[in-house]
Order: sequence, then C-alpha cells, then structure tokens
Amino acid sequence: MKRTTYAKYAAAALAGTTVLAACGTETVGTRTDDVSTIADTSWVPRKVTVDGKDYVLPEKGARRNAHITFKPGAAEPDVGGGKSGGSVGCNSIGADVDIQGDTVKVSDLARTLIGCGGAVGTFEEKFVGVFDNDLKAELEGPSGARTLTLTSPQNDTITLREKKDPALKGTRWSLGENAYLTLTRNNTVTGSLGCNTFNGRATVKDGTIEFGRLATTRMMCSGPVMKTERELAEILSGKVSYQQEQDSLKITDASGESVTAHAE
Repeated sequence: MKRTTYAKYAAAALAGTTVLAACGTETVGTRTDDVSTIADTSWVPRKVTVDGKDYVLPEKGARRNAHITFKPGAAEPDVGGGKSGGSVGCNSIGADVDIQGDTVKVSDLARTLIGCGGAVGTFEEKFVGVFDNDLKAELEGPSGARTLTLTSPQNDTITLREKKDPALKGTRWSLGENAYLTLTRNNTVTGSLGCNTFNGRATVKDGTIEFGRLATTRMMCSGPVMKTERELAEILSGKVSYQQEQDSLKITDASGESVTAHAE
C-alpha cells in the first residue's frame, strides 16, 4: 500500500537543481519522446484533471514559482520525501521517483505544512492526489517547448510544460530584499541595491559582465541595509564572472566574493 507522508523535512530533499540527463535519449525530428529525458529539466504544472474536471494553476505569482523536477532514486531510509519534487505554488513537495519505460513511479511523497487557501490550495490538493501514483507519461512537442502529461490509474491527469531558462538580459534578477538588477540589450544595467536605485553600463561577453561606474541615488537607510548595499556595490564593480543555471544567476568578483540572484 502506498504511503503518503505530509510533514516537514530537510531542505536538501527539495533541491530544485538541474539533474543529469539519462543515457540513451533518442530524438525523432524535433520531438524527444523518451520519457527518461524528463530528468533533464524543470517542469511547470499547468493543469490537473480529476473526474473530468480541470483545475488550472491560478495565480501569476504561483505559476512563476511553481516547478517540478524529476531525479530518479530513493531518499535515505526513514526520511520522508525524496529529491524529486519542487512546488506547485505554495508548499514544497519531495518524493522518490523511479522511471521505468513510460511509467513514472512516485512514492514516499512529503510536503511542508504551510496553510494554502483559495484556488492555489485547491490546485495543490488535486495535484498531490494525482501525483502520488504510478503514472503513465506522454511527451509531446519540440525540445524546449514540450508538454508532459502524467496519467494516474484512475485516469486523472497532470499537464506540465517544460520550463524555459530565463534570458540573461531583460530579466529582473532579485538580489535579496528590495535589491535587484536588470541587464538590458543595449549594454546597460538598472536596479536597486536595497535602498538606492542605480544605473550604468554593463557589457556581457564570454562569461563575464563588465560594469562601468554605477550612478546611484543618495538615500540613507538603516545601518544593516546600507552595509548590505555597500557589499553589493563592491561586487557589481568592474569585470565579474557569472554563471547562470536555470533561474539562478551567480555573480563573482575578482576577489572571489559572490552573490546569487534569482529570476523574478
């Protein structure tokens, strides 16, 4: 009998990192139908259909943060929730996943205990009820824009879309509370250091960003905020290296100090 655990668990079990592609991927034209390739990327849940009724992930904010990743393998013994999972807009979800042919076996599911009301909470309940199953998987569409449909033994379904990595330029990258930056296509940057806003030149080339002198406003905020602002300003100075992995952007200056931003 399948066991479902609803409990808090280690954050490491919820890591939404990119997972390695399984071997033996076969691409037919522009379509990649091998179900093992779902372990390549993050998937955005869009719709759950239960007893013929559709439930659509409702809110823009929830949809932006929602993602599910598949990392086959079991968690440590007696630990609820495996390394597969993510969020469907409210709680974090973790589970063990075993991919066998066109079947995705989800077990030992666990989630955090945030109270989620309204349409988001309803969507999550429907999603979890279908997801914790042996699911038949079907992939459609070209690589980079695939649709994944998971069907339960009760013929309820979850529809997910392949999540595209955000563009480096044009995306607002959050640096923490009230701090962000946006790189533009004409080699400029705008943003906020948490208190003061800034703008300036920023040239992206060969894995580096070269920041020119940033022009900032001159507001005074509390001591801790100003300290963080100075630290960010030091990192966003001169030539820095960057690494983008899905929706995270790590910026490292010449001294080795770094900050990790997340796409909003």
